[in-house]
Amino acid sequence: MQTQLTKGIHWVGVIDWNLRDFHGYAVRGGSTYNAYLVLDEKTALIDTVKAPFGSELLDKVRAHVPLDRVDYVVCNHAELDHAGALPQVMAACPNATLVCDAKCKDELALHFDISGWRVQVVDCGGAISLGRRTLQFVTTPMVHWPESMVTYIPEDRLLFSMDAFGQHLATTARFDDEVPLDAILEEARRYFANILMPFGRPINRAIDALAALPLDIVAPSHGVIWRKNFAAIVAAYRAWTECRPAPRVLVVYDSMWKSTEAMARAIVEGAGIKGVEAKLLHLRQNAMAEIVNDLLDAPCVALGSPVQNNMVMPQVGALMTYLRGLKPTRKAGFFFGSYGWSRNAAADEVAKFFEAVKFDVVREPLLNQFVPKAECLEACREAGRALAEEALRRAKAADPAN
Repeated sequence: MQTQLTKGIHWVGVIDWNLRDFHGYAVRGGSTYNAYLVLDEKTALIDTVKAPFGSELLDKVRAHVPLDRVDYVVCNHAELDHAGALPQVMAACPNATLVCDAKCKDELALHFDISGWRVQVVDCGGAISLGRRTLQFVTTPMVHWPESMVTYIPEDRLLFSMDAFGQHLATTARFDDEVPLDAILEEARRYFANILMPFGRPINRAIDALAALPLDIVAPSHGVIWRKNFAAIVAAYRAWTECRPAPRVLVVYDSMWKSTEAMARAIVEGAGIKGVEAKLLHLRQNAMAEIVNDLLDAPCVALGSPVQNNMVMPQVGALMTYLRGLKPTRKAGFFFGSYGWSRNAAADEVAKFFEAVKFDVVREPLLNQFVPKAECLEACREAGRALAEEALRRAKAADPAN
């Protein structure tokens, strides 16, 4: 496995092959926690790893340099998948100084006892000389925590970009030209949709700030390192931060006795007009992370649920909670579902959700008591056709070529 980014700079991270859940976000095939070692007149370790992998990290550092010759440990981000091994690292590297910004220092003090650590606080634009190389620091607040920053080595045109441009992708390949680009971009998209979606504006500000930097290598904290296709991920990020609409319709639902499912199938049948991708997603048969990935550029959504205990079904409620936090933009849709012996109070619950997340409501809720008859199913098809037309309109309006 090739682990040298350039002469004197090495990947010393770990591969978490069995990761399947990342604080509620379903991961398909593991991830990496990337840490980097810079060897110069002075030695710097850029970030650490998740706590259970601390010993593996130290073994990899020790393979290049004695631990008492590590001069700096840079913490770009206090989240524990990157900072979790810091106590073990600082104890094992007796001459190391922790380098972070002021907010990061405060957050680390809430996680660990840092009273015995040497800490050097750096500001945006601050720098540390290692000898032939320089570490320059750029704060990137809310990408995706308040204390986040990135580290740049101008002599190598190399950016350690923290969580930006990363992917949950477990592979022995370390670089983007060693893995099919479409596979990398798909994992980067899922990562963005499920973690970074709420932070579109600060991400765009960070991209603007970094655009002036000459870049040959961009090394994120998860997944592969960019050395050939960085322009592709930047272009993708620009589209994702805007939730730029494509001609797509999602019909997302749960069902008890298949009445709401029959309505969902009729809606997706109607939505499947030429030029529109229509997708049917049962909430208990599709991971929420996959649904959110589909939602990133789908402008139109039909959300369906029967009434259970005078509310939506639990998985529908879970999706609404998830989306309240992710704050997807530029969406439109409507609610549908069957009900039984009581009024469909679920419609009121979803109406409040649509208002909270600022979805444009394109029609009144489509409701039916018990089993839908032919007339109801035809109304569902018509609603699907109208939703597809709205998706086409929105995609055309957002197309930069128009």
